[in-house]
Amino acid sequence: MTDVLTALDKVLLARKIAAADSSYVASLHAQGLNKILEKVGEEATEVILAAKDTAQGGEQAALINEVADLWFHTLVMLSHLDADHKAVLEVLDKRMGLSGLTEKASRNSHNDASDEA
Repeated sequence: MTDVLTALDKVLLARKIAAADSSYVASLHAQGLNKILEKVGEEATEVILAAKDTAQGGEQAALINEVADLWFHTLVMLSHLDADHKAVLEVLDKRMGLSGLTEKASRNSHNDASDEA
C-alpha cells in the first residue's frame, strides 16, 4: 500500500507546481491552504454522515469512497505544507503496540511540559 501512497505523493508534488487550470489538485494549490482545509473539513463531514448511514444499513462502499476522499484531500494538504505520508506512517508505526491510553498520556505530559517552557 505504501507504493500507492508514494506514487500519489509524486503526482501531488507535480500538481503543486502545475498551472492552476491543468488539474483539480493544481487549482486547489493555487487557491491556497484555506481552500484545501475547507475541502478537508467537507470531506470529514461527509465521512461522518456516511458512517452514520452505514450504521443504519447503508452501503459500506459509500463510506469507503468518502474515506478515500478524506485521505486524498489530507494528502493534498500535507503536500501543500511540504510534507508527505511518510512522516504520518512513521508516527503510526511508533504507536503500534503502544496502548492508546499510554500514548495519549505521553502526548499530554509532553504538551504540559512545553506549555511550561
